[in-house]
Amino acid sequence: MTWEHSNKTAIVGVGATPYYLRGQSWPRTVNEMIGEAILNACADAGLSVKEIDGFAYYASAMAGYTDKMDTASIMEMLGIPEVTFTATLTSGGGGSAGSIGLASAAILAGEANYVVTVMSLQQRAQRLGTVFGAVKPDPEVSFLQPAGLVGPGHLMSVLARRHMHLYGTRREAFAEVAISSRNNALNRPKAIRRKPLTLEEYFESPMLADPLCRLDFCLETDGAVAVITTSTERARDLKQKPVLVRAAAHGGRREWGRAFGWMGMSDEYFASSGHKSVADRLYAKAGITAADVDVALIYDHFTPMVVMQLEDYGFCAKGEGGPFVESGAIRMGGSIPVNPHGGQLSEAYIIGMTHIVEGVEQLRGTAINQVPDAQFALVTGGPASIPVSGLILEKSA
Repeated sequence: MTWEHSNKTAIVGVGATPYYLRGQSWPRTVNEMIGEAILNACADAGLSVKEIDGFAYYASAMAGYTDKMDTASIMEMLGIPEVTFTATLTSGGGGSAGSIGLASAAILAGEANYVVTVMSLQQRAQRLGTVFGAVKPDPEVSFLQPAGLVGPGHLMSVLARRHMHLYGTRREAFAEVAISSRNNALNRPKAIRRKPLTLEEYFESPMLADPLCRLDFCLETDGAVAVITTSTERARDLKQKPVLVRAAAHGGRREWGRAFGWMGMSDEYFASSGHKSVADRLYAKAGITAADVDVALIYDHFTPMVVMQLEDYGFCAKGEGGPFVESGAIRMGGSIPVNPHGGQLSEAYIIGMTHIVEGVEQLRGTAINQVPDAQFALVTGGPASIPVSGLILEKSA
């Protein structure tokens, strides 16, 4: 049964800063980039920034792992007179897609009219790639640090190796994810990586955490992205054609738990993205299946997790993600185009927000690499510690 609130909210504005290589946004501040992204989203929607009355964050309102996004500071900076809703999903990038569900919940409950979701990232003080090695030891990370598992990539390598062991997945599948993403970024002016990538170059890339080489890792970038959600009724009076929120879901099973930060899962979850239960709820709420999705914006912090999410979201059977990807299915013109914007592997890594922007542009029909006649877009967040999340957007009539 379709969710009773399907298509009652819509995304009406998206905005971003330029994307910078890690640390090169300095001397700009995190707040300055937040302000630019929100103002650009307001301009895109045809709204005054003073009409913003809600904030829906994720990652516990952290900008990366060292900076904080503070509603009061943003209000002061932009001259927003009053907010009636401000909240966040917990944990990290797993909540990026679900944050639009949080914004929608506020709107449907009558708590706010125009809700902004924003993420800003500046890796000048601390690289996200080594964050677990930088924190003080505690009962959880003390299991990881002595094993040299100092960053998300090292931890993901363990899950990737397990998938290879169980299902015969090859590194060629991970290479195809990287190459397909790079192909999609070649014609994007803002993309960080726009040089063609060959299979030979992939296998020559330095090994960082076996079986993951440098090209299996997402970019380390700075920048900010903002998205504005409102009711579908209000959206029809604004500048852009609304992109409807068909369904959103977040959460996850206890067996997935802290994900790659604890390694206590059974094989069903160990060699997965942790999204299966969320995917099932998302499709049930949307009243569609994977076969109805026209374009997938899959969170691609590491190439193997794209393979595993394709399984969890039903584009192929469990354990068949490797051959599915190697077949060319995720390329433009394939059975399910994935990340036409180049994703976090080649365009920019702003903790999932660029995927929401691309989903909106695909359904507006304004994407640089447009999927013909796209009606439904899937956006995912994570895989990371609970919550992981998914979002289905629909083109409006």
